[in-house]
Formats: sequence, structure tokens, C-alpha cells
Amino acid sequence: MSSLPGVVHIVDDDASFRTSTSRLLRACGYTVETYESAEHLLDSLKRHTSTGCILLDIRMAGVSGLEAQEVLRATGSRLPIIFLTGHADIPTAVQVIKGGAEDLLTKPANRDKLVQAIERALARGRITQDDDEKLAEWRRLASRLTPRERQVLERVVLGALNKQIAYELGSTVRTIKAHRQHVMQKLQVRSFAELVLMAQRLGLLAEPVSQPPAGKLSPGARLPRADSDG
Repeated sequence: MSSLPGVVHIVDDDASFRTSTSRLLRACGYTVETYESAEHLLDSLKRHTSTGCILLDIRMAGVSGLEAQEVLRATGSRLPIIFLTGHADIPTAVQVIKGGAEDLLTKPANRDKLVQAIERALARGRITQDDDEKLAEWRRLASRLTPRERQVLERVVLGALNKQIAYELGSTVRTIKAHRQHVMQKLQVRSFAELVLMAQRLGLLAEPVSQPPAGKLSPGARLPRADSDG
């Protein structure tokens, strides 16, 4: 029986294979959608978002399974793909796995191997979906930051001290500390490690922030008041 939610999309131009495989999987508890061509699958996924995985035949008339994989990857689809083929060879196997496929099974696929592959694909799909949802939530939280708070965040996660940040931004140590506290609160993080992880996932560590040499100020920077040396 299926242990995870999601649709198993069967894509094959062999009607008898689609029918037999869909019956088998429905009997195992899966929700199944069938497509006679890769074009039909791609059109369906354009109109409806979906969770689950794809069982994709490699050799089909029109758009092949390999071509469909490239289109899905280019359009940002996160659905895991299990390829099915009656003509397995090493170069093809290497190509599909490098392209991000979950598995490659030879027709006729053994029932247990097919179900195991689907379970792995659905599990990976759920992890991917959870990661995407978490990233979307982090982006929502980050959008609440003011421009100055974002500047402080970018420097904090690169390891800059409060003094250095104050020098570069022409502020005071006390003000930078307040901004840091606001950043932690708005992003709902409890530790520096969480903050760095979030910044990495949001792409805030791509460019290093220039910092003045120790003991020197950048041109035009104001000295912080001596309210703290943090």
C-alpha cells in the first residue's frame, strides 16, 4: 500500500502497458493518472500543479522520455522521474541518472521493484516539497526586513563584528545591536547557526561584503559611540 500522498503519472504510448500498470498501482493504493504521450503530460502539468512522481517511457513517438526530462528540468518541475524502458543500455542509464532521474527500470518491471522505486520517489518528492515550502516561508519572513536590517543581516552572517558593521554603515554599535535583534525576531531564528543557514538558502552569502582593515575606517565612516565594544 502507498505510504505517501501524491499522483503517479504513467506516461507510455503503449495502451496495454498503461492499463495494466495503472490497475496494478491502483490496487496498491496509489492515485494514478495516465498519458499516451509526453506532450499530454507536459500540457497537463502546465495547467495543474501536482505532487507525486512520473513513470516515463524512454522511447515514444513524438517527444521522447529523455526530451521530456529536459523540458521538465528546464521548466522547474520537481517531480521525481522513474524511467521505464525495454531497451536498457549503459549510456542511456548514465544519461538519465545524470539528468536527475530517480531510477531506471527495465520492462516488464517486477512488481516489488516498481513499488519500491515509487515509494522512494514519493518520499524524495515529499522532502523536496517540504524544503520548497520552508524556503518560501523564509522568503516571506525576509521580505519583512527593512533595507537597513537587510544590510546588517548580510554582514552579520559573514562574521562581521558590531563595530565593523557600525563603521561601514556609519552607525553606532548600539543601533547595530538593535537591528540584529530585530532581524532575529523577524526571521524567527534562535541562533546564529540558524541565521547563517537561512542566509545561505536565500542566496545572501554569494557576494562577500567589503570590510575596512582592522583598526581603520572606510572613507566617510563615522566612529561609533563608546556605548559598547561588541
